Amino acid sequence: MTNISEQYANVDFSPIMALADDEVITHSPVRDIRLASGKVLALITLDNGRDHTRPNTLGPATLVELGETLDSLKARAAAGEIQAVGITGKQYILAAGADLSDISRVGSKDNARLIAQLGHKVIGSLSELGVPSFAFVNGLALGGGMEIALNSTYRTVDASAAALALPEVFLGIIPGWGGAYLVPNLIGIENALEVVISNPLKQNRMLKPQQAFELGLMDAIFSASNFLENSLSWADAVLGGKKVERKNEPGKIERTVKWPIAIKMARTMLESKIGTVPLSPYAALELLDKAKSGTKAEGFAREDEALAELVTGDQFAASMYAFDLVQKRAKRPVGAPDKALAKKVTKVGIIGAGLMASQFALLFVRRLQVPVLITDLDQARVDKGVAYIHEEIGKLEAKGRLDGDTANKLRSLVTGTTDKSLYADCDFVIEAVFEEVGVKQQVFGEIEKIIAEDAILATNTSSLSVEEIGAKLAHPERLVGFHFFNPVAVMPLIEIVKTPHTSEAALSTAFVVAKGLGKNAVLTADAPGFVVNRLLAKVMGEAARAVYEGTPIVDVEKAFGPLGLPMGPFQLIDLVGWKVAAHVQDTMAQAFPARFYANENFHELAQLDQVVEKDKGGRITGWTKSAEKALKGNIGSAPASAETILRRVQDGLAQEIQMMLDEGVVPEVEDIDLCLILGAGWPFIDGGASPYLDREGASERIFGKTFHNPPIRGIAHS
Repeated sequence: MTNISEQYANVDFSPIMALADDEVITHSPVRDIRLASGKVLALITLDNGRDHTRPNTLGPATLVELGETLDSLKARAAAGEIQAVGITGKQYILAAGADLSDISRVGSKDNARLIAQLGHKVIGSLSELGVPSFAFVNGLALGGGMEIALNSTYRTVDASAAALALPEVFLGIIPGWGGAYLVPNLIGIENALEVVISNPLKQNRMLKPQQAFELGLMDAIFSASNFLENSLSWADAVLGGKKVERKNEPGKIERTVKWPIAIKMARTMLESKIGTVPLSPYAALELLDKAKSGTKAEGFAREDEALAELVTGDQFAASMYAFDLVQKRAKRPVGAPDKALAKKVTKVGIIGAGLMASQFALLFVRRLQVPVLITDLDQARVDKGVAYIHEEIGKLEAKGRLDGDTANKLRSLVTGTTDKSLYADCDFVIEAVFEEVGVKQQVFGEIEKIIAEDAILATNTSSLSVEEIGAKLAHPERLVGFHFFNPVAVMPLIEIVKTPHTSEAALSTAFVVAKGLGKNAVLTADAPGFVVNRLLAKVMGEAARAVYEGTPIVDVEKAFGPLGLPMGPFQLIDLVGWKVAAHVQDTMAQAFPARFYANENFHELAQLDQVVEKDKGGRITGWTKSAEKALKGNIGSAPASAETILRRVQDGLAQEIQMMLDEGVVPEVEDIDLCLILGAGWPFIDGGASPYLDREGASERIFGKTFHNPPIRGIAHS
């Protein structure tokens, strides 16, 4: 049987060493530890010499050095000098995986394959040292960091470790250093599908240490206070014969019976949830399927080829663009004033006590931990809102996400009343009332007379003019747009809208508050629909146009598949609400009647309680009978082809994005893509919208050039 060392013994890795020129090398110093039994464990501590804000990463030079370290330890083991090898990381961090900047500039498919092979050769050797290897996962372990643990013989984890995950599928690639083969053979196929595919597709969900332990990814879990000492004692016991139970390890029946069934169900689920455009989930699925049999060397070789293919493709290039936006641009918002100008927020007021207002209140009190006041027209509505907030805090407490003292403190900070005079000492007041200019003007007019002169007013309008909302204020400079996305607790974006009157202090306060809420903020001008709703209205308008021409609704949903959106346009409308969607569509059609489709019958549909039929996966399967009745006589007889529908929406988006840039809605196209990724779930594999529109030729068709020069494409196309 070929072992990993032999498999890669004759591979020449010199072509990729040029990638190491700017690498921050994670070193692998070793110290010997004599265990209580007298046995010696050689402990490697990965450390890049930076503070914990710069995690250990695994570039080519790092891997070469680690490989040399492991080779020397293998020799020492053969000489009887050591009885075990351990590997851990600097404080709080094992490793955050491969250096993605290195991978994204590999230059060729052959070099991409070499990256995979180098990782396999070095990290894979942890299982071939001649003595047991122990990974002591003392903190963050992502991607290649997690695969260091998986390739070790045994694993312990610090109960306070920040996160553990294999996020590669989220980034358009696959776990390429052993993860796709090792995980299913360690914890079974169903658990592996969750860790390798499902979690990354759920907005890159991470595992907590306890979850990793319960799944069987980790063999033991210890508290942070004595993590290394307890891990070493446990390792000593294992070396002395202590049996390590692995309850989820797959047996013969699972491999022959359950495995193919689980793969088939997963494929059906993927096709239902994400369509067939994303490549990495299906590549990962194929690798997990084949992991049920064959050798580890064969599994690693399959990973080499799959990673080389994906790394050089368009989707990974777009993902890296998107990743850079989210990791860098989102953390340094363009146009945000000096945070020193921000007003300190010690009390928040929320106008309204409905569901949206209550969600605001829960977020503000959890994240800012300051008093939060909600008001409404009558006490019954207020009481209902406060009860909802208390109930949600109770749910968090029951799940262990809040301790009892914190939960009680948060409940005490939330108050509700019909007495608006209590807004007097609020520093930041946000409205969550009916989406109508007159209503918002009225409530702000009342509140402005009560609050301090330097208090900030914020509107959560989704598409109305913020300047018009503030037109009757004595101090319109204090008003800022502060547009959340639903669900409030989950969606990471806030569009901060600046009017011609908005002061730097108000704007700075809005950005500081957004950061305090754990959100990413993007500055936009006061234009109809701002960014996200303007472009979603284009998508939904083209879908409605096709239906009224006579195209069946299911065919329209399918036509939008190549966009790669998390759901079809009518499924999205159903999620946000037909009345809300109709209102946004009306707003955009009134602002730009030549470019946005509107149909009065669409507005009539919004009045129906149940409009569409759905399957168990939430996909639209047709109209309800009441909707069909409302549509009767209003549907044309010239259905559009899928190609026509897709071309229209591509060209429409390209046109609208270019106009938004010309109008100065945001400074650069990167801000539009960032908004779409964070606020609309636009997939990383598209890179938002603009790289996709460039690749599909829509930019050239509409304005004769591309948004990005050169277009963001994979190596295979360069």
